[in-house]
Amino acid sequence: MEHNTNNSEPPFEETYKNLFLKHNIISLPLITTPTTNTIKVHDLPLIDLGQLVAGTAKEREQCKIAIAEASREWGFFQVVNHGISRHILEEMTKEQVKVFREPFNKKKEDNCMNSRLSPGSYRWGSPTPNCLTQLSWSEAFHIPMTDICNTGSTNIGNCNPQVSNLCSTVKQFANIVFELSNNLANILAEKLGHDELTFIENKCLSTTSYLRMNRYPPCPKYSQVLGLMPHTDSDFLTILYQDQVGGLQIIKDGKWISVRPNPEALIVNIGDLFQAWSNGVYKSVVHRVVANPRVERFSIAYFLCPSRDGVIQSIKEPSIYRKFSFGEYRQQVQQDVEEFGHKIGLSRFLISN
Repeated sequence: MEHNTNNSEPPFEETYKNLFLKHNIISLPLITTPTTNTIKVHDLPLIDLGQLVAGTAKEREQCKIAIAEASREWGFFQVVNHGISRHILEEMTKEQVKVFREPFNKKKEDNCMNSRLSPGSYRWGSPTPNCLTQLSWSEAFHIPMTDICNTGSTNIGNCNPQVSNLCSTVKQFANIVFELSNNLANILAEKLGHDELTFIENKCLSTTSYLRMNRYPPCPKYSQVLGLMPHTDSDFLTILYQDQVGGLQIIKDGKWISVRPNPEALIVNIGDLFQAWSNGVYKSVVHRVVANPRVERFSIAYFLCPSRDGVIQSIKEPSIYRKFSFGEYRQQVQQDVEEFGHKIGLSRFLISN
């Protein structure tokens, strides 16, 4: 059956029909994914960043220590009083919902962004899943910040109003989140004894980072499909703003736990590059998103990244990981996903290998 391209939903069922038949789940009754019922819900460590601005010297130091400890123990934490206004977050959500409501064929061709994004910015599902655990029931716009940061106000004014609002809102949001991620990264570098507090700034620019708008459609028929398959992030830091639907799960002490949404907080997690640079002190933790049978979920992730030729080298000896560039890392990840259906990640760059 041909997919109706005027519909905003990606053609999951038509595209992956053979995969569902292979696993004999085409006629399963409506049930939630097993992971949602068997995994305990936890709160991530909560850190008040207001102490960095208004706190005493002791409170500022305690806040920095809490950030470093959470990055060692959890690889994830949440922050409040982060400096991003509720208005900006609500505007981002509004613009995000509008762009995902565009017809599928327009999203696929990036026409809903007036062709202002790089080819391939819109992504959905999984390219070549071999099993259900490799299938992601989600769609996203993966936006290089060069697409936004290099868009001058004159060009934005020439867009239609919908595109203009999206461009300007994303740019405003990204500028503030870049400053936040920079501050957190420099604190983490400081707590490892790194003297140069502008270390991350010298590696990561606003133009080398990425923003990803995510939507997880309801998945009513399949009990073994994830919204996003298990993975680690291939960056220094990720800042996540999510709605209150829930679904994010992380590995803690060898077990999956569900993260309880906090409407006031942003979620921060360590990426592969920070784990490699810290020589394994800070943890890039495997996480995933479970599918919801009835309710769609939205989130926005900002990835603090260096340029492709930016070199990552552990700060301490003996080093666990060999030196590599960000471009080399991304290329290896892409090759592994194409060959094996999933990312292998940092283990590829262990010196012991």
